[in-house]
Amino acid sequence: MFKSQTRRLAFLTTLLAGALLAGCSAVKEPPLGACPVCPAPVSPAQPPAPPAKPMQPARWSDLPGWADDDVKAAWPAFLSSCRALTGKPQWPLWRAACDEAKGLPATVANDAAALRRFFESRFEPYLLTNPDGSTSGLVTGYYEPLLRGSRTRSPIFAQPVLGVPPDLLTIDLGDVLPELKNMRLRGRLQGNKVVPYFSRAEITSREKEKTFADRVLLWVDDPVEYFFLQVQGSGRVRLPDGSMVRLGYADQNGHPYQSIGRVLVERGELKLEQASMQGIQAWARANPARLGDLLNSNPSYVFFREVPVKVGNGARQDEGPAGALGVPLTAERSIAVDPRHVPLGAPVFLATTRPNSNLPLRRLMMAQDTGGAIRGVVRADFFWGFGAEAGNQAGRMKQQGQMWVLLPPGAGPK
Repeated sequence: MFKSQTRRLAFLTTLLAGALLAGCSAVKEPPLGACPVCPAPVSPAQPPAPPAKPMQPARWSDLPGWADDDVKAAWPAFLSSCRALTGKPQWPLWRAACDEAKGLPATVANDAAALRRFFESRFEPYLLTNPDGSTSGLVTGYYEPLLRGSRTRSPIFAQPVLGVPPDLLTIDLGDVLPELKNMRLRGRLQGNKVVPYFSRAEITSREKEKTFADRVLLWVDDPVEYFFLQVQGSGRVRLPDGSMVRLGYADQNGHPYQSIGRVLVERGELKLEQASMQGIQAWARANPARLGDLLNSNPSYVFFREVPVKVGNGARQDEGPAGALGVPLTAERSIAVDPRHVPLGAPVFLATTRPNSNLPLRRLMMAQDTGGAIRGVVRADFFWGFGAEAGNQAGRMKQQGQMWVLLPPGAGPK
């Protein structure tokens, strides 16, 4: 039975991949007679310039503020990246630097100048560059929120937190065609066809019908806070007895993310400068009857898994959630990146400004996470940490910045 289902899913996956590729094929010329008055094709004056290489060799002196950053604060996060890279295909190129880092005495690990010399001797900086040749990009912020919740439903705790539904299929297209590596499709079986999974609006409707009753992990008290929990990808929930539960990202329904802040701006409900997390929360408090419609304008829906908050045995209660690299994030020293352009685990020097400010924010970060909205070469999401103050910073951060990725010799572009 299991083998039969596996063969069936493989066949459906192949058909789905073929359909995807067919949908991406070049547009054909119209048949004769379809365009009675067509202009003659115009030859371009010159061929378009090729896209810029995403990594441009740089010098350490190019990094603004490199000599002033307290790199000691990034050192534990760097060691965590080294542990995560052990055994990975790129490990041979990282091994010498990571082995030396693990063996450094405490006197060196507590000396910012000595750590800078370590990075300068073991790494080469590359300026991240967009395809159009520009070197500036968007830097946003995220954090680990705290919600109030319960194991049982009540008039106060009425918003369900859902785990992954059993009918959600995640299809890795790289298993079918290597050139589609890192591309995934999500859907569900409808008869003998794979169709898109339910949108947020459809999931919300089915919640009311108790379709997902066996998938409820917890109940929380605020749908707006739950929405932002889904945007952040992880968070903590305080239960009535004072105990704490950590929720981690488990999967997503496959629909693209739509910014509800942008929706409110387009509708004329908020001005562009008001479309922060705080501005959206204020609008929601003032318009509770219209909140459901707004949230459903974003078809994306994130499912969670329960993760214990570890304390003891070397773990700290203030340790951040695990990012895509598989290590706990470090407040103000971890960033989410687009792994198509920036290797996970790599140190990245970030030069930007503080939220809603021109004050410089220049520091060594670690690429330890990814995000559905983090797309592009010069693009980062700055992890601010846990709690309300971190949320205040993250919600207001929408800055421009530059990024330099630091790679060991041989790991850079050929």
